[in-house]
Amino acid sequence: MPREPDPEWVTEKRRAIGARVRAEREYANLTQERLEELAGVKRLTIQNIESGSTDARISWLLRISRALGIPASNLLAE
Repeated sequence: MPREPDPEWVTEKRRAIGARVRAEREYANLTQERLEELAGVKRLTIQNIESGSTDARISWLLRISRALGIPASNLLAE
């Protein structure tokens, strides 16, 4: 059974999280490839999170935040 598309507000929040991941990565002066090495999350997954095209698993966000040296709440803050 096909699932319904996400409401627009969910899509906007997903994009905002991705933008924060990208901003924190760039602030740390890391490439997606280096973040992949540090976080153990595939570069393509990081790319998809940053673009807002995929839902980020909490485990991915926890790994990414730890690699960036920031609390995971920074990535989820509104």
